[in-house]
Amino acid sequence: MSDEVARKEHGPWDVSEVDGPDGRLDFGALWIRGVDGLQVQAQVDEASGAVGVVTLNHGQGGLQLQAFAAPRTDGLWAEVRGKLKASVTGQGGLIEEQSGEHGIELRGKVPGQGALQPVRFVGVDGPRWFLRGLFLGRAAEPGGSPELEQVFRDIVVNRGTDAMPPGEALPMRLPAQAPPAADAPGASA
Repeated sequence: MSDEVARKEHGPWDVSEVDGPDGRLDFGALWIRGVDGLQVQAQVDEASGAVGVVTLNHGQGGLQLQAFAAPRTDGLWAEVRGKLKASVTGQGGLIEEQSGEHGIELRGKVPGQGALQPVRFVGVDGPRWFLRGLFLGRAAEPGGSPELEQVFRDIVVNRGTDAMPPGEALPMRLPAQAPPAADAPGASA
C-alpha cells in the first residue's frame, strides 16, 4: 500500500476530506482533536503572535507538530529525512530508518538531559503539504502512547490556497477557544 493510500485510509487528513473542525482545536494550518489528559502547548512568536510549533503531552510522552508547504508533485519527507539524519548524527545521536504506520520513519536517540533520549520522527506528505511529527519520551517507543498516535492520525491539515514556496511553515495561530496562556508550560486544552 502506498503512503498516500495509507494516509487517505488512516489520516492525517486534508481539509478537503473532512466537514470542518468537528470539535478539533483550530490552530489555522492544523486542527487537533484532544483526548482525556492531553496537554497542549504552543510556541508563540511574541512579535507576530504566530504559532511555530505545537507540542502535545500525554502521560510520559510528547508529540511536537509542524506543517509545511510542499510542491504539487513530490513530497518533502524523503529530503527532510536526510537532513534529520545528518543533524542527529552530527549531534552525537543515533538514528535509523524503519517502516511504520505512516511509511518510513526515523527512530533513534538524541543527546539530552545527560543521556541519549529516544525520538521518533514521522513525516506525512499530503496534497501540497507536509506534516512532521516528533514523538518524544515514551511516545517514541513502539506502542508507547496509543493516545498520541491517535491524535496524530486524526489531525487535519488546512494548507490554505495561498502560493507558498516548498518548505515554508504553514501559518498557525492560537485557537479562538484557547486561554491566553496557551503557550505556558502545562497549559491544558
